[in-house]
Amino acid sequence: MSQANKPKDHRAPGLLDPSILFPAMRDAVVKLDPRKLLRNPVIFVTEVVASVVTILFIRDLAANPAEAGFSGQIAAWLWFTVLFATFAEAVAEGRGRAQADSLKKTKSDLIARKVGANGTTETIPASSLKVGDVVLVAAGELIPGDGEVIEGVASVNESAITGESAPVIRESGGDRSAVTGGTQVLSDEIRVKIAVQPGSSFVDRMIALIEGAQRQKTPNEIALSILLSGLTLIFLFVCVAIWGLAGYSGTVLSVTVLAALLVTLIPTTIGGLLSAIGIAGMDRLVGFNVIATSGRAVEAAGDVDTLLLDKTGTITFGNRMASDFLPAPGVTASELAEAALLASLSDETPEGRSVVALASGEFGAAMPNSAFDAVIGFTAETRLSGVDMGTRRLRKGAVHAVLRFAGLTERDAPADFHSAVEKIARTGGTPLAVADGERLLGTIHLKDVVKPGIKDRFAALRAMGIRTVMVTGDNPVTAAAIASEAGVDDFLAQATPEDKLAYIRREQQGGRLIAMCGDGTNDAPALAQADVGVAMQTGTQAAREAANMVDLDSSPTKLIEIVEIGKQLLMTRGSLTTFSIANDVAKYFAIIPALFVATYPALDTLNVMGLASPQSAILSAVIFNALIIVALIPLALKGVAYRPSGAAALLRRNLLVYGVGGLILPFAGIKLIDAAISALHLV
Repeated sequence: MSQANKPKDHRAPGLLDPSILFPAMRDAVVKLDPRKLLRNPVIFVTEVVASVVTILFIRDLAANPAEAGFSGQIAAWLWFTVLFATFAEAVAEGRGRAQADSLKKTKSDLIARKVGANGTTETIPASSLKVGDVVLVAAGELIPGDGEVIEGVASVNESAITGESAPVIRESGGDRSAVTGGTQVLSDEIRVKIAVQPGSSFVDRMIALIEGAQRQKTPNEIALSILLSGLTLIFLFVCVAIWGLAGYSGTVLSVTVLAALLVTLIPTTIGGLLSAIGIAGMDRLVGFNVIATSGRAVEAAGDVDTLLLDKTGTITFGNRMASDFLPAPGVTASELAEAALLASLSDETPEGRSVVALASGEFGAAMPNSAFDAVIGFTAETRLSGVDMGTRRLRKGAVHAVLRFAGLTERDAPADFHSAVEKIARTGGTPLAVADGERLLGTIHLKDVVKPGIKDRFAALRAMGIRTVMVTGDNPVTAAAIASEAGVDDFLAQATPEDKLAYIRREQQGGRLIAMCGDGTNDAPALAQADVGVAMQTGTQAAREAANMVDLDSSPTKLIEIVEIGKQLLMTRGSLTTFSIANDVAKYFAIIPALFVATYPALDTLNVMGLASPQSAILSAVIFNALIIVALIPLALKGVAYRPSGAAALLRRNLLVYGVGGLILPFAGIKLIDAAISALHLV
């Protein structure tokens, strides 16, 4: 396999990968710009406080050297707190950029063969192409830009985009005409009409999206930021009140102590990790070969109430497969299976291969030892395939084509044959006929085969409170049968683009969030209307433009993974927010008694940790506050382990694991740090 055809490894680089770590250190310093931090109020306040304490440290160096050691340590750890917060965001962005690097490799100085008005071609740089230009691309050449195939059919290697080495067929007309710049034509020759101006192609947009340069806050993230800002304001008032209480009681609290106390009490943990959590959610989607246009799309996936899934290719395999042989009177099932196998050997369609698999597998039909006199390949024109061997002329194909081959009219066909054909049609299947010369041997039942395990996946979604709806163009009888077998909650039969759009709007008017996948131009209105619209990379340009996610593997069942990743993002944010708030409460009760125990000896009973001194208590809390952000960076990037559960179970888990953990950990951590500070005589 050539290097170009090797599947790419889309796994995100590790946290300690030098290619991520060192650039992130540099970016963390750049992000200290107050104009950049202003969008994160908690960390912005921490930077302001760090600046104030730094000024006080410089003052102490000149005026009060005895206090300079304490204020200097506080200033250093406050700056570390800010740096660790920006470092978390920089690492998340760096992992995204690493994913984008593989896409950048697909961009090069491409050459295009532009087709002129008189049919002649001229070779020009691909960057000179304009929307509407037609280019000729032959086997071995790279497609110079995004566009639509307007003439010809070819096998295309899209491994540079999808990571999959298996080539795909691209042809004019229909939903398989879209091609992407940078992919390689493997066979034949096609004419492509450029649909996107060079520089704004699909790959260009994906690179920009992955790098997160235009990432915007989601509504829930904005709400959480407002909550954190409110808590910061509340603790600011608390610190002012403590300063007033200290003055009233005769306790001396310096500005350095109050500033440090403010930073330890405000929710710096979640404030420092909030942006990283959002970026990491998009990064996890990239690991699944899905590109999201914004964090809003990822978050909306986590809140989805209803999933609309196309039947063909999503719930079923997409190609109807042989499921049974119905022999005519006087013909055994094994005889029909053997004839069907022989007549299908030259049929390379998925349906033909499924007939061979069923006949040789379940029915035990074997290949003959004798050679064939003639092999008749399947064509769309004849709708037949078969072989001639000796006196036998075996044919398999569409019912009317086989009857015509056998010299029979529909009236001449036996009643049992008609009954079998009608029975298959009533269940939504496709009947194929098999004949040996003028003798009808029976029928083959082709049906949509539900993918194994799909019913269990829908059950898992149902356990999460998500309703699944199958969308199909089949008649209601066929749709009902497939829906029942697949285990979906509802179905929409004989669906037109208008029907899909109307259904989504009705659901949204009821306050529900809708996810949908599609690949055709007729899906574009519904993709644009859905809260989460997932377009297939193999789909049309219109579908990709309308959606807010693009699946590079073109696997519609990936909607389930997308929902899980969205929920994981929300769970991670909720878990770390619970931990951060509990963490702040614990620090409050750990520090305040130590600060006032000299003035109010009765508070010594609350000083359960027995901290050495008010100064060591404050310094220990500041150090713990900085280190806990570092400790939680891997969890923020990886995400909380996802398990399907209801809201009540999730709340209990958060309170028991992250709430209780957030209360206990600061007591243990601050005590250990306080012991180390005392042993080293740092204060």
